[in-house]
Amino acid sequence: MTDPKDRLLDAALPHVPFDGWSPATFKAAMADSEMDPIVARAVCPRGAVDLAVAFHHRGDEKMLEALKAEDLSALRFRDRIARAVRLRLEVIEDKEAVRRGTTLFALPPYAPDGAKLVWGTCDKIWDALGDTSTDYNWYTKRATLSGVYSATVIFWLGDTSEGHEATWAFLDRRIDNVMQIEKIKAQVQKSPTLSKLFAGPNWVLSQIKAPTKFPKGDFPGSWTAPRD
Repeated sequence: MTDPKDRLLDAALPHVPFDGWSPATFKAAMADSEMDPIVARAVCPRGAVDLAVAFHHRGDEKMLEALKAEDLSALRFRDRIARAVRLRLEVIEDKEAVRRGTTLFALPPYAPDGAKLVWGTCDKIWDALGDTSTDYNWYTKRATLSGVYSATVIFWLGDTSEGHEATWAFLDRRIDNVMQIEKIKAQVQKSPTLSKLFAGPNWVLSQIKAPTKFPKGDFPGSWTAPRD
């Protein structure tokens, strides 16, 4: 049986280019999917906003499936990151839905949702590529990639070049910028003088730990029924 939210999302997408992720789109989705409004509101309490979130999550899942089918072993790590970001955009079938979503999540009430979605995408990319960092680097990697990803999406939305070649060139330049920062960080760590100079800040950073990722159903506040 199709998930109710998936049914609503599929029904909503044809309306998004015209009405955005709006109450009108949600109402049309309920009608087209012939779903009871009570059920629809139960799975999407915020209406079309929740469908926009589901649309983004669907893109993340498609990206992960595409990444699993790729052989990235011969690529440099910076190229693996670029490839993952490119795949995330290539799996999108409805560019206008993304444009409308970008507009929605730029609004103050939904900006936290937008930031969370971008961070989640970048977290999934790093996890898929085998990131094992457990210190402050866990945060800096995802924060940096979030900036690269966000800028690339905005550029991609306005890109009319064949095959989005201009976007991929833009992405490569942003990755190169990040790698330059990483080189500077490495030089600081290797320099005895600079290491002493930054001893205090480095100690503070060393106390920062990555969040623990609990298995599904095993996290604070959750409850799992006892087994017989």
